[in-house]
Amino acid sequence: MRRTALLWLLVGLVGWAVLPWYMTEGGFWAFGWIADLAGESRSAAGWALGGRGWLWLPVLGFAGAAATLALTRDQLTAARGLLASGAGGLGLLIGEATLVGTRFGLFEAENPGLGAGALVTAAALLFIATTGISGLGKGRGDAFVTGLVGAIVALVATFVFYPLSFILVRAFELKGGAGFGVSEFFPRFFSSNVWGLGCLTGSGSCGPAMNSLLLGLSTGAGTTLMGLMFALIFTRTDFKAKKLLRVLTVLPIITPPFVIGLALILLFGRAGTVTEFFAWAFDWEKTRWLYGFKGVWLAQMLSFTPIAFLVLIGVVEGVSPSMEEASQTLDADRWQTFRFVSFPLMRPGIANAFLLGFIESIADFGNPLVLGGNFNVLSTEIYFAIVGTIADPAKAAILSITLLTFTLSAFLAQRFWVGKRNYATVTGKADSGRHAALNPALRWTAYLLALPWAAFTMVLYVLIIFGSFVKLWGYDHTFTLEHYLRGFKIVVRNGIHFTG
Repeated sequence: MRRTALLWLLVGLVGWAVLPWYMTEGGFWAFGWIADLAGESRSAAGWALGGRGWLWLPVLGFAGAAATLALTRDQLTAARGLLASGAGGLGLLIGEATLVGTRFGLFEAENPGLGAGALVTAAALLFIATTGISGLGKGRGDAFVTGLVGAIVALVATFVFYPLSFILVRAFELKGGAGFGVSEFFPRFFSSNVWGLGCLTGSGSCGPAMNSLLLGLSTGAGTTLMGLMFALIFTRTDFKAKKLLRVLTVLPIITPPFVIGLALILLFGRAGTVTEFFAWAFDWEKTRWLYGFKGVWLAQMLSFTPIAFLVLIGVVEGVSPSMEEASQTLDADRWQTFRFVSFPLMRPGIANAFLLGFIESIADFGNPLVLGGNFNVLSTEIYFAIVGTIADPAKAAILSITLLTFTLSAFLAQRFWVGKRNYATVTGKADSGRHAALNPALRWTAYLLALPWAAFTMVLYVLIIFGSFVKLWGYDHTFTLEHYLRGFKIVVRNGIHFTG
């Protein structure tokens, strides 16, 4: 413990006394700061000697750690001292970094961004604290384990909880930047512009919160159902083309964003291939039905069904065949075996698949942006509240809290439905039996749902590939390689330049 603490003490002092404390022009790895160590690229020691006395504060943590190592011989006392010194020094560093600024009149400008010196110093103080924790017997006394856990906690706090705290604070901002308060938070949070039910009552459109909720529930249920049907076909039937089916079910996962939405527009849009065909063959009126809830839901079903399938196929395969055989031995038919034995054991996987589908749906940005039309959801509204003509950070924060509330509610609902019961199958020997076959009705239901969907997916991707080899899909189907030449163009002039 003492050697580890001493090592981090020396590393931290080097970071504080040598490395640039603030961000440097061109970045740390450009090493331009080496020639400017007496200027703007000074270390914390240089800035502290130059008048910024608050930069001495992190040194108190190192001083406490050094005193602990020098004056204490008892292992437990030393561990407590290292923990207090590291945590205290880290707290002082965070305090001076976040609180020193124009509000205290200490800088003419905002506190500059912290650089490599601050990062090394903070890491050293953190690991001094975690070394003290290991000395208290935590993590089996292993400083590496406690340090790794401490690093993970610090990263989560920095990149998750710190941004979330900004969202929470901005949600309580008063109009016109007049400060913070709750007087405007609740009226804006429960506004009909967010929670409107007009689409259900026939009096107008729903707010983005209700649109996101309805879309998430529909997508979660749809992807879970389709994923379960595919999983049952793979594990409980003798379907011949399982390899092709697996490729089609997983292909949307590796598809770049917006591709599925654009492909649907080129198929079912007002000037799409399918729309033009039905207008010519059956004299159907061309409409914009794709732009809205239906189009977004269809695109999300194509995008997120593979995720549900990958979750559920492992769950379906994990159901013990011996349990199903025992059910059939007790004179249960195939449907009863599936309903009362297999399905209950799949329950956690089904809940997890629905949770993933719901969260992916309400957090999806690309598909609603391409196909949403006048169908507003939380993800796009948050984006336009930030980058729109009139930026409204408070509105974006409130909508973000609403989105977070939906996510947490879905997680709690999933935990409630699964419950605290144990779904593991415990046997005294290896389970090498065969899974019970599906009863005919359930098998044909799976075929009728999954196979047309797989065929639709295949047609979609065939047309995407076809569209890449024609000049203008829907108008000029002349064969060309122009798109590939433009995308992967290489110019050899004074070297090789990738200009695509």
